[in-house]
Amino acid sequence: MNNKVVACIDQSSYSTTVTDYATWAAQRLDAPLEFAHVLDRAAQPARRNDLSGNIGLGAREDLLVQLAALDEQRGKVAQEGGRLLLDAARQRAREAGIATPEGHQWHGELVDTLLDLEHDVRLFVLGQRGDAADQAARHLGSNLERVVRALHRPILVVPSVFAAPGKIMIAFDASETADKGIALLAASPLFRGLPCHVVMVGTDSGSHRDALEKARQKLGDNGLVVTVALLEGDADHVLAEYVRANAIDLLVMGAYGHSRLRQLIVGSTTTTLLRTTRIPILLLR
Repeated sequence: MNNKVVACIDQSSYSTTVTDYATWAAQRLDAPLEFAHVLDRAAQPARRNDLSGNIGLGAREDLLVQLAALDEQRGKVAQEGGRLLLDAARQRAREAGIATPEGHQWHGELVDTLLDLEHDVRLFVLGQRGDAADQAARHLGSNLERVVRALHRPILVVPSVFAAPGKIMIAFDASETADKGIALLAASPLFRGLPCHVVMVGTDSGSHRDALEKARQKLGDNGLVVTVALLEGDADHVLAEYVRANAIDLLVMGAYGHSRLRQLIVGSTTTTLLRTTRIPILLLR
């Protein structure tokens, strides 16, 4: 049963915001909340290569013993740091009204761990960047890109500052993925009662207007206050400008469609919006 909200936290500055958005989503969905901290071996730099040089055999053996002890100590420190991080996240969620937030720590690669959890997850929440890319303000975290490629559940990608969403925008392209996304959101309590803008970038045609009207009706019938817009121009610019001009708090995009938006992370539009907007983006598959 896909019912949990899973918040992926690490030592980056995004973890507090991930906690807050995950708490908000779990309360809106009336879903269990679980925090996940993964000690990702793949993210640890190699520490033993090219250290032996031309030193003697005995010295090399002593050095390897010392390095093994250091690695063990680093592992213990990382594990304890993760435990404290999980404790702090659970406490923050409890203070916000979540009765029994869970928290677990895993060893392994982040993507593999989340794939193992996916069958029981309704929504993943991740920061735009993780601890390995915390200072790279113009770049997405490599883990985020890999996660989006691999997972099939909705992923809420959040910025570094939390603000409870009050106005939602859906980037709509009339694709099969977009239609499934509209149906998913219509059936979900996540945005119920909130103003919702459905924005399509494309030519002003009867088929596009019909698709927008079907989306508006589907969402409106399920308790959302809907505004639709059909705009022409460059998708990157038009969508970003609409977000700014209409004070949008959360953007929803399909992971893959049949228009310019189809490439998602490996294409330009979603990558640009993830890098440049300062609001959360819900990615749908």
